[in-house]
Amino acid sequence: MTNISELREYVLAQNSRLPDEGLVSLTWGNVSGRVDELIAIKPTGVPYLGMEPEDIVVLDLEGNIVAGELRPSIDTATHLELYRAFPEIGGVVHVHSTYATAFAQARIPLTCLGTTHADHFNGPVPVARPLTADEVADEYETNTGRVIVEHFRTNTIDPLHVPAVLAAGHAPFVWGVDAAIAVDNAVALEASAHMAILTGVLTGTQPDPLEDWVLARHHERKHGANAYYGQGKQ
Repeated sequence: MTNISELREYVLAQNSRLPDEGLVSLTWGNVSGRVDELIAIKPTGVPYLGMEPEDIVVLDLEGNIVAGELRPSIDTATHLELYRAFPEIGGVVHVHSTYATAFAQARIPLTCLGTTHADHFNGPVPVARPLTADEVADEYETNTGRVIVEHFRTNTIDPLHVPAVLAAGHAPFVWGVDAAIAVDNAVALEASAHMAILTGVLTGTQPDPLEDWVLARHHERKHGANAYYGQGKQ
């Protein structure tokens, strides 16, 4: 992507995937993408169907609008906090997908129970702490991002190894090296959460986590230095 028009078209395409992948109801979700010092994001409250590239809002990393007539997503400040803290990420997704949001509302980390989870997340998807009353009253969306960053830094979690978090009582935020991979990770998170709930129903108890050595092998074969999943590396 070499210009704002291409960035808008790309981010529009990734936002359009959200209903296609079954990740959103109504307008409960947004995707942003970053190129250099610019991010593009869905406008707030606008239906996915019928959106045009010109509807996508482009901002700098300080939140100043560079292009667009519509107001950006109300979650923009959270996205910006993640981009500023984790410069290695190039796309952020926020959705209220049913199963992952159930874990966020229950405030239960999503334990890695199987290899589907391990292919995308190198360990449990954590729950960030609830915001205080003061944090909600003043700069709520910014503080949502700060609390996520706080959790990852305090617990020394690599955001590219575990590219998702459950905001307590809220919903997941997911990211990746670009917006397309961030959406892929949101799909994987929802599928993993769904499987985890069904696994719990079948066992009737809290299932045992996947063995560490299986988790490591599955994550490394897709994301490690000697990854051999897919056709990109020979």
